[in-house]
Parts: sequence; structure tokens; C-alpha cells
Amino acid sequence: MKIHLTHPGRRNEQGMVTLIFIALLAIMMILVMAESRALYHLNREVKFMEHQQIKRWNGSQTNTITTITSEAK
Repeated sequence: MKIHLTHPGRRNEQGMVTLIFIALLAIMMILVMAESRALYHLNREVKFMEHQQIKRWNGSQTNTITTITSEAK
């Protein structure tokens, strides 16, 4: 007399669980890659804005005091 430890349909259910798990992992990896790409582009945009601000701050110095020195002899 043989004793079956698993039900005949259990093997099929385990295969489906494995496929669902792999599909969820794939979806998570796609989301991680999309977020990584978005963060990369956001970082580039912040650097570009920072460069523009620095260029604007250095270019216009309207509040500076201009002094003219004349050499008296």
C-alpha cells in the first residue's frame, strides 16, 4: 500500500504560485527601473537649474557698489 503525501492537484498549484511570484518580481523590477530612470532625469534637471542660477547670480551684479579711484599726483 502506497501513501501519497501530496494531493494530485497540488503540483499544479505550486507551479501556478511560482509563475505568479516570478510575474510579481518582474513587475517590481520594471517599477524599480522606471523610478531609477525618473530619478536620473530629475537629478540632471536639478543640476541644469543650479548651473543656470549660478550663471545668473554671477552675471548680474546690480547691487554692487562701483568705486572709482583716481590717483592724485
